[in-house]
Amino acid sequence: MGGILPATVVVGGFFGDEGKGKVVAYLALKKRVSLAVRCGAINAGHTVVYRGRTWKLRSVPSAFVNPSTELGIAAGALVKVDLLLREIEETGSAGRVCVDSMAGIIEDHHVERERSSEHLAKTVGSTLQGVGEAMVDRVRRVLKLARDVEALRGLLCNISERANTYIDEGREVLIEGTQGTFLSLFHGTYPYVTSRDTTASAFLSEVGIGPRKVREVIVVFKSYVTRVGPGPLRGELPIDEAVKLGWVEYGTVTGRPRRVAPFDVELARRAVVLNSATGAAITKLDVLFPEVRGVRDPAKIPSKVRRWVDEVEGALKVPVIMLGTGEEVEDTVYLGEQE
Repeated sequence: MGGILPATVVVGGFFGDEGKGKVVAYLALKKRVSLAVRCGAINAGHTVVYRGRTWKLRSVPSAFVNPSTELGIAAGALVKVDLLLREIEETGSAGRVCVDSMAGIIEDHHVERERSSEHLAKTVGSTLQGVGEAMVDRVRRVLKLARDVEALRGLLCNISERANTYIDEGREVLIEGTQGTFLSLFHGTYPYVTSRDTTASAFLSEVGIGPRKVREVIVVFKSYVTRVGPGPLRGELPIDEAVKLGWVEYGTVTGRPRRVAPFDVELARRAVVLNSATGAAITKLDVLFPEVRGVRDPAKIPSKVRRWVDEVEGALKVPVIMLGTGEEVEDTVYLGEQE
């Protein structure tokens, strides 16, 4: 690639559920990604619909759809061993998954501790998957790591070393962030946030890559805003209006109904700044504009839809490079630089 730094980070721009799994899967196929690394923890589910089959992933990178892509779990990630092994089997990715030896392990006692916390369950709206308690144990330096788990011995590696080597060789590395910018422990709607930072800088840190090795930061927005659980949501619509619009969704991990609001330009601008975004992806455009459902050719986007996209692009001051027009990974209009 002639010296171009080929690392791409994909980040959620709102409160999670923006469609990062679809975006990562599409990029893995389009860019011939050598290594894709999943960050975060099991409280974030990424849905991949590919050639008629659906996967709801909480550990394995969504890039598994490309059979030549190596799949990594970052050092800063938290995994539940049984869940990870099940997903490896379900995705047919055995032999391609590498878990950083420093990745943290969520155990049953972490889940039990969270479920006994009324504050987490009722006030903050935690998913109660044990993630927060595992993070507490990591800070206390008592958390079990992947290197301590016999069942993971054959999967262990140094993700930072591998990712940096590939980048230096000019090979594509894709980093899959989780949740959304405004669930960040530092930059989100505290205390209604998750237990880690969820911006691009944090995901680079989880993997062990410096910022100067990044070419693209793609922030993913949905064509409307959704949020699971409590916390501020500007412009929130009544449930009956959301149903009428066809915007009602349910959380991948919790199954809880998502609260709904129209696209928030001000929030999106803030996400672009916090992540130093180089580009944006907008998913579920077909929900806002049913006439684009299944469209894959940029020339077939109706003029009124293109005007809406252009207005968003102008407000964000970064190019919109991808549009999601359906659930399938390949129901995507790519507007970025063609290779």
